This record gives sequence, C-alpha cells and structure tokens, in this order.
Amino acid sequence: MEKSGSGNGFSRKIWPMEDNMQRQRESVSLTPMALGVENMGAEFLESLEEGRLPGGSDSSQQGGHTVERKPLRGWRSLQWVLRGCPRPLFRWMGTGLLCTAYAAFLLTACLLDFQRALVLIIVTCVVLAFLAHSLLKRCLGPTLRKCAPLQGHPRLLLWFNRALALAAVLALALWLGLDTSQRPEQLVSFAGICVFISILFACSKHRHAVSWQTVFWGLGLQFVLGLFVIRTEPGFVAFQWLGDQIHIFLSYADVGSSFVFGEALVKAIFAFQVLPIIVFFSCIMSVLYYLGLMQWVILKELVPPPQIAWLMQITMGTSATETLSVAGNIFVSQTEAPLLIQPYLADMTLSEVHVVMTGGYATIAGSLLGAYISFGVDASSLIAASVMAAPGALALSKLVYPEVEETRVGSGEGVRLSYGDAQNLVEALSSGATTSVKVVANIAANLIAFLAVLAFINAALSWLGSLVDVPGLSFQLICSYVLRPVAFLLGVPWEDCPIVAELLGTKLFLNEFVAYQELSEYKRRRLAGAEEWVGARKQWISVRAETLATFALCGFANVSSIGIMLGGLTSLVPHRKSDFAGLVLRALCTGACVSFVNACVAGILYAPRGPEASCWGLLNRTLSSSSFEVYQCCRWAFQSTSLEFSPAARDNCCRFYNHTVCG
Repeated sequence: MEKSGSGNGFSRKIWPMEDNMQRQRESVSLTPMALGVENMGAEFLESLEEGRLPGGSDSSQQGGHTVERKPLRGWRSLQWVLRGCPRPLFRWMGTGLLCTAYAAFLLTACLLDFQRALVLIIVTCVVLAFLAHSLLKRCLGPTLRKCAPLQGHPRLLLWFNRALALAAVLALALWLGLDTSQRPEQLVSFAGICVFISILFACSKHRHAVSWQTVFWGLGLQFVLGLFVIRTEPGFVAFQWLGDQIHIFLSYADVGSSFVFGEALVKAIFAFQVLPIIVFFSCIMSVLYYLGLMQWVILKELVPPPQIAWLMQITMGTSATETLSVAGNIFVSQTEAPLLIQPYLADMTLSEVHVVMTGGYATIAGSLLGAYISFGVDASSLIAASVMAAPGALALSKLVYPEVEETRVGSGEGVRLSYGDAQNLVEALSSGATTSVKVVANIAANLIAFLAVLAFINAALSWLGSLVDVPGLSFQLICSYVLRPVAFLLGVPWEDCPIVAELLGTKLFLNEFVAYQELSEYKRRRLAGAEEWVGARKQWISVRAETLATFALCGFANVSSIGIMLGGLTSLVPHRKSDFAGLVLRALCTGACVSFVNACVAGILYAPRGPEASCWGLLNRTLSSSSFEVYQCCRWAFQSTSLEFSPAARDNCCRFYNHTVCG
C-alpha cells in the first residue's frame, strides 16, 4: 500500500498496521511540551512569529487539495510590532509595573497604619539606598576617582592621613576629658585598651614591620561603630529595633519545634527550646545564599574595591581576600568563612592566613546569634559586638603578625563568591536544614561533654581543697581570681569582677555557649528582683557589667575551637597544614584580645539609659511581684532616713525582702 504525505513532497510504502498507527498519530495535536506539561506560552509565541492564530494550522484539506491559509492582518501587524520591540523593553515594562504595584501597596499600608508599616518602610529604604549607591558608583565612580584631589600624589596622601589621624586623636582626647568627668570608670576601659595593645605588640612576630596606620585606623573604625551604636540615639534605637525584629523572627521556630516535640517539652527543656532555632536560622541563611542576597551584602558593603576601597585600602591597607573573610565572619562561622576565599587560600601570605583565623575566633556565627538571643542576652549588644569585631580583628591581627611578604591578591577584582550547590529554593531550604543537623548535634554533644567534665573537675578540686582546709574550691573560683584583673581592665565594677572573670574563664576554656547561658541566668535574677547578695555570693551583676560581658564573650576564641579551625582549613588546603598549625595558637590569643578590646570600647562609650523609676509612686501601690526596679527602690527606702517613704511603702518592700527595719 502506498500513501502520499500531504504537503511534504515525498511518498513511501505504509503497511496496514502502520497506516492505522499513522492515523492515530495524526489525530493527536502536536503541541510544544516542557517537562511533560503542555507549554501554551511557547505555542502562542510560535504562532505569533509565524503569523497565524494560536492552535491553528497553515494549511487544510479540501477536496483532496491543500489550501493554504493566509495569516490574519491583525496578527501580521502584531508580528511586526513584536519583531520591532527589543526584549529588554518588555523586561523594563514588567519591572515598572511591579514597582508601581509595590509603591501603591506601600502607600496604602502607610495610609492605613503608619506604625504597622514601619518595618516595610525601613526595608524599602535600605534596598533603595543600596540600589542608589550602586547606580551612582557605576555612573559617577570613574569620574570621581579621576577628580580626586590626592590622586597620583602619594606624599600628599601620606600627610593627609597623618593629619587626619592627629585630628582623630585630639578629638578623642578632648571627648574623653569631657565625658569621663561625669563617669571616671570609663578611664579604666581606656587603660585596658592600652594594656592589651602593649601586650600584643610585645608578642608581635615582626615588631619592626608593624603598620601603625592599619592598627589605629582599624581601632578608629571600631570606635566609630561603637559610638554610633551605643551613644547616638539613632544608632541605639536602630540596633535595638533590629534586635527586637530578630527576636520576633526567631520566635517562629517555636511553631515547628512545638509540632515535632510538643509545646510542653519546648517550654520546659533547653534542647527543644534553643536548638531548633539553629535549624530555622540555618535554613534562612541557606535561602539567602541561594538567592545571592548574602553575597550581595558582603561584596557591596565590605569588599574592596570599589565599595569600601577608599575606606579600607587607603586607610588600613588590607587586601581583598582577608577583608572578605573577616566581613563574612559577621554572618557565618569560623569554618564557613574560609569557603568564601577557598580559591585564594593556597596563595595567601602567612599574615593574611593569620587574619582569616583571627576573624574566625573574634566573631560568632549568625545561627548561634539566634540561640544567644533566645537565652535573653541583649540582642543589640550582640549585633554591635559582631560588627565592631571586623575592623578590630584586622587591626590587631596586623599588629601581632604584620605583613612582610608581597600579597598576591591586592584588589577586589576577580574575587567571586559561590552561590552554593542548590538548584532551587526548596533544595536550598532542605540543604540548610540538613547542614544544621550536624551543628545542632555538635552543640548538644559539646554541652554534655563540657558540663560533665566541668562537674568532674569541680568535684576533684573540691576534694583537693578539703585536704588542705580550703572549702568550695572550683574551676569558677580559680578563674574568678586569675582573670579578675582582665575583667577589671574591661571596665567592670570591682564588686562584679569575680562573676565576670568566671564567665571569661568558662568562655576561654569551655565555650561561649555555656558562658552566655550562665550570663542569662544572672540577668534573669536581676530582672526578677532577687536580692543582690545571699550570704557571701552575689546573685546578679549590674547592667554595665552585663553589657561588657556580652561584648567580651562574643567570639569563638576557646581551646576547643583550635581543632575546629585546623580541621576546616586543612580540609581546604591540605599542603599548608604546617602553616596553619604554626599560626593557630597565636591567632587564638589575638581573637580573644579582639573581644576584650571590643568590651573596652563599649566600656568607654557605655552610659546608663532609660528614665529612673519613680520609687515613691511605685512603692505606694499594691505590688503583686518583684522586679529590678522594685529592688532598687526598696534598697533606697531601707537606707533612707527621711519621711519620703510611708510605712505602707516599707511594708510593700518587707513582703519581698528581709531587712532590719522590717522587724
């Protein structure tokens, strides 16, 4: 049997069975397919390009003859329009429509309730600021660099830097003189900075090669960041607001953990309350990396050039790779930050490797930041400590291990960040959750091991102390004496130094997780209005001591992190294992000092905030529970000899506290 293919210009033999199958095929519409689903959009575009109606054909059979169907005139006109319009035009039109819709939505939200829409307004302003900065840099950056007055004049640039540094020192001295006249304890923190810098300089690898320009500019940036966060009202309010939003955001992890473990377990047991937050935060970080937002923030904000090249390279003289690593440490852990610069680790100088290690020890991971906030530690202080540690780590690392080699990566050109291996958003979420399982397991195992070892050490020390009539000997007691001078140099009040010294010892020899948990217990007692002293033991510390301890504990600088750092870097560059092993202890000490200097800067800038409680009005009403304000007012009422406080006010205090006036 022979059959002609209509419109194809060929003929071939077709057997009867094949003829039936051919008819069945011809009855099925051949539409473009994508992943097993009819792609109607592709068919529509093809039909427009061919000048026919969607779903129609170019020819039909009438009486055995092929009749060509001419394209409609309207579709032919649209075809010419589509061919004449460039594709970017449609993209710009779509972007414009989306922006218009978003602006209308934002305006409506503001008109309905401005306070409720404040978060969205702030996020929008931040995004617009970044976009405007990128646009101006792209359009005017080369012109501004050519017009720079000191471009091509290194001697003038050197004298300009010296004059600027001298002006900064004089301004700091004047400010310290005026500010410390009201709070002399701030001078102790300033002396602490001088002591720590002197010790690090004495331990420097190449004292003759120290670039004091790098050191002082790094400390200056650290001081300016602290001044903005701690002393200025906009900075303090902004970071306080950011901390509150993070706290609210992390509370959504309770939904998942309550579903898996039950609400009763989540509220009662530490592991079910805190560790799921790490899983949730890890998922969010993975999604942000998949979308490229984290890479964009790091590169746009902290990598030279050109975003901060004028600030970092001209003032501090640091290379792109080491600056990128320290900037990444603000958001990721000590083992994840080196992945940002993995292609460059093999060629980095020893000084740059030392910076990478120091940055890892001086900061904490973003996922653990959520866990510490869930403890009740002040969120704004934690965020400020993480940000301030970046320039401080660069400065002190270059003081301890100055650059004596020629760096192979001097600029930011060619530095690229990986977007991870996830192929879609769902895989990024799953990958983040899977990665966090290892982190959660390590934290849980370390807590079990370290707390058990600490209990054993305390039992052994107590037994040894009982042999020589020294009762109560423990690891915390030893640290309270050995590290008390360090706590005092931070600016901690002397009566709070033993407790802060214990926390520092726990952080250095165990880990910061346990230390922050203990700090949160002291804060909880203070807020609950517990008595300050029970026998010879202090039950809580002052707000200033809490703040300085929060800064001093912020970092991975502890003995257990040595193996983590060596294992992470060696797995990336195995042939440099000896270099890493020779630098790790020096970097550990430098990272610890970065946290101490951070706390000293906070001690210089710290000032009590918030209105004083009206004790007369507070104590002359019925009180159902105690608080820190009630405790302060009651202590004042017990010590007061005037008639300001009525017998009813003292009776209120005697319900919560024991005193001789209570009878």
